[in-house]
Amino acid sequence: MLLHMRKIFWAAAAPGRPYHRAMSDLDPRTLRDLVAAMPKAELHLHLDGSLRVDTALEIANTRRVEAPRTFSGMRDVLVGPEHSADQSALLLAFDLPIALMQDGEAIERIAADLVEDKAAERVRYAEVRWAPLLHTERGLTGRQVVEATWRGCRAAAAGRRIEVRLIATLMRSHAPERNLAFVRDMADHGIPDGLVAVDLAGQEAAFPDFERHRAAIELAREFGLHVTVHAGEWGGAAQVRRALAVGPERIAHGPLAVEDPSLVAELVARGTWLDLCPTSNVQASIVPSVEAHPLRRLLHAGVRVTLNTDDRTVSDVTLTDEYVRAVERIGVTVPELWAMDLAALDAAFCEEATRARLRSEFLAWAAGIPEVAG
Repeated sequence: MLLHMRKIFWAAAAPGRPYHRAMSDLDPRTLRDLVAAMPKAELHLHLDGSLRVDTALEIANTRRVEAPRTFSGMRDVLVGPEHSADQSALLLAFDLPIALMQDGEAIERIAADLVEDKAAERVRYAEVRWAPLLHTERGLTGRQVVEATWRGCRAAAAGRRIEVRLIATLMRSHAPERNLAFVRDMADHGIPDGLVAVDLAGQEAAFPDFERHRAAIELAREFGLHVTVHAGEWGGAAQVRRALAVGPERIAHGPLAVEDPSLVAELVARGTWLDLCPTSNVQASIVPSVEAHPLRRLLHAGVRVTLNTDDRTVSDVTLTDEYVRAVERIGVTVPELWAMDLAALDAAFCEEATRARLRSEFLAWAAGIPEVAG
């Protein structure tokens, strides 16, 4: 059965083939097994939202960080509520993880944990993002934070079939000069290994302006880094449109762009990707439910979209879970899901040789080639 489904994936991925074919005979167990076996790519994944509970407990105990001392207590703090009042309320779930990630050893271990967890669910390519300047309270520099994160990712990826790249997030709440200084260090002393892009994130309601950080974004772009920004976790379609002023290649979130047909047309014309995270969007009260998420409408309107978890722990969701929910609750067909998974490789901030190799591996799996499917 799974081999048959994989060959349907192959047919759906053929050039010029429409991917609207229904698979009504695919039962929930088979769907989950199939999605779990799929090679997957994830582009919107926050390190500080993805801590293992047992690791958080150990770090809290050894660093004397004020935190729960039981597994259930720690889990209750690390996992965000199913529904928060808004984005600002959901971001409170990151306070403890950031407090735990203030030395190189802790950061390195947490990064390694995440890569191991992603590799175990057959994520073959992952872009891990976090804000280095939030982890400098005990003397680390932004560059040292990047280097520690990469050491953890690289060590965990060795011997596992996963490629990892890093995205450094600039915080909206930080002074523009501070973000600019961080990027300038990257430019003046060489971009650290693994770092491929910058992001802009944080409380949109309090800091809605993208222009405020244009200098840092433009400098990053000048020195070869890609640019993505968070937009539309507050402010709806208007905020997504505002983000386009700084020319991002990808926008993290932005689901309510669907409410503005002219914006949808502009996203299509520009080829700007939306890295969507339905479960997280429900948590932040951007949409009322997973079923109401406009992922499928955006996809059918021609917007380039990818499907992601946002935060493995804060959102208490795996990429397999998110893929299954897209089919069962949003109405995405399985061939559409596969097409989105493949499209994430096109959106990835990696070098062309890596992209080509991963695409070949994904297509080989879909075709049922055992020596590659692994």
